[in-house]
Amino acid sequence: MIQAGDFRKGMTLEIDGKVYVVVDFQHVKPGKGAAFVRTKIKNIMTGQVLEQTFNPSDKYPPAHIDKKEMQYSYHDGDLYYFMDMETYDMIPLNFDLVEDAMKYVKEEMSVTVQFFKGNAFSVVPPNFVELVVAETEPGIQGDTSKAGNKPAKLETGCNINVPLFVNIGDKIRVDTRDGTYMERVK
Repeated sequence: MIQAGDFRKGMTLEIDGKVYVVVDFQHVKPGKGAAFVRTKIKNIMTGQVLEQTFNPSDKYPPAHIDKKEMQYSYHDGDLYYFMDMETYDMIPLNFDLVEDAMKYVKEEMSVTVQFFKGNAFSVVPPNFVELVVAETEPGIQGDTSKAGNKPAKLETGCNINVPLFVNIGDKIRVDTRDGTYMERVK
């Protein structure tokens, strides 16, 4: 059992038969009254984010999340297919489960698929991916010296801000955790 006073970001737990991940937490000790824990928790199956307060002594069972490395194969309509590299089984997932991750994933890329009690609920891309810039305004000679950003569309359809010297066709490294440009790759 996990006490509410021990909550940490990323922790998974069961509350009333539903599985939640702790997105944010704060221990509050008011001048009057008892201490409490203010949290933001996300339902892993529906994606709903709740703000809830807990007594620090409340106890909840931990939820065991299985993670498996899989390869993204292709999509057909709203279904995205991932292949288990050990058994070569294909797992179809609906677009609403993979929407955030697919901004950074291209075919044959390895991703982490998360399961709870045998049901896949989330796809996590690698922390850093290398993608080609598909659309952006052309860079101008001398733009490397001054700071500034411009919008760019990547080969996966994701829109991010890149430095002024990045051109169409450049391969760049992107941090998928916050969607930021890291560097240009040769």
